[in-house]
Amino acid sequence: SSPRPVGSHLVIDADGSFEGSVSGGCVEGAVIRAARHVIATGERQMLEFGVTDDEAWEVGLACGGQIEVLVVRVE
Repeated sequence: SSPRPVGSHLVIDADGSFEGSVSGGCVEGAVIRAARHVIATGERQMLEFGVTDDEAWEVGLACGGQIEVLVVRVE
């Protein structure tokens, strides 16, 4: 689960500037790092993030769950 709905977008340029959100801030750093690699190589990536409910509570998140993020270069 995520605070953002399915289909949310995060747009990143080669300088690392970005607009939008795919998770409400939980995984954006990792997605931006992957996106910079995808921009450089053109190779798409499917990222998967997951946390159990117990792990989420330990770090102050409201719930656990799975998030899948497809990272592609747009010309």
